[in-house]
Amino acid sequence: MRDAPPVLETERLRLRPLSPDDAEALHPMLADAELMTWWSSGPHASLEETRDYLRPVPEWRHWAITRRGDDSALGWVAAGAKRSGVIEVGYILGRVHWGQGIAREAVTRLLDHLFFEEGQRRVIADTDPENRASRALLESLGFTLEGILRAEWETHIGVRDTALYGLLRDEWAARSTRR
Repeated sequence: MRDAPPVLETERLRLRPLSPDDAEALHPMLADAELMTWWSSGPHASLEETRDYLRPVPEWRHWAITRRGDDSALGWVAAGAKRSGVIEVGYILGRVHWGQGIAREAVTRLLDHLFFEEGQRRVIADTDPENRASRALLESLGFTLEGILRAEWETHIGVRDTALYGLLRDEWAARSTRR
């Protein structure tokens, strides 16, 4: 089994390894039908479904997003290896926490970790082309839309396209305050 991801911190947030023990805090988010519209799976019907969903998978590392001084998970960020030097990122945040800059702060810290601490050369992200909030976050962080993959995902809302975004280490370094 892969080592647990390291704890990462920002001024307001603490990103720690996600655990099935976070199910109670995250179930309301994962049961929210509107929030889950753009997720690859539908809303969760039970706490046990959420607990099972949060079990570690070998290909991905997940960090619970928490506030410093409060260990309750607000959402998570994740990183999955695609090939040597290339990582895919993902994120989800409970709706009650939207509009506070939390997702941006958490993803920024994750990108710093991936590029500057791990030395990755490229980070990618895919999102539904209709998920305006996710696309706006990626674009504000400097990701470039690299293409639309047609009929890429079969999800609970049907077959969906993917907007594929990419960010290179040098591009991030030019924008980042941390080098």
